[in-house]
Amino acid sequence: MNLARTAKLVAQAFDAALVEAGGTLPVWVTLLSVKSRELANQRELAGMIGIQGATLTHHLNAMEAQGLLTRRRDPENRRVHQVALTTDGEALFETLRTAALAFDKRLRVGLPDDKLAEFAEVLAALRANVADAAG
Repeated sequence: MNLARTAKLVAQAFDAALVEAGGTLPVWVTLLSVKSRELANQRELAGMIGIQGATLTHHLNAMEAQGLLTRRRDPENRRVHQVALTTDGEALFETLRTAALAFDKRLRVGLPDDKLAEFAEVLAALRANVADAAG
């Protein structure tokens, strides 16, 4: 329960920081995913974000209407849409990146590097234990 409560509180605080910067968690994750891949198709993007294709389509429609990204058909496979950031999308990405980095810095205050490394190992072990149980 402690892990779940902490994860929920941290997620809510991170989402609030993104909203304050002019974004949302789905927008940030989408911008980050597109930016990290330069040009990704929608199917790959949904997989990277961890959401269903229909949910991604909803987010992409809104972001395209806001002028944050473009989608175009892949010339080699017309069933695939390629996604790229616009100038406004790049600008929002930088704004949200700054907010995410500031949040990360705030989250780590008072935690020495060795403790953070140990914590990362514990989290990895917890993920592995769950993955093993799901088998």
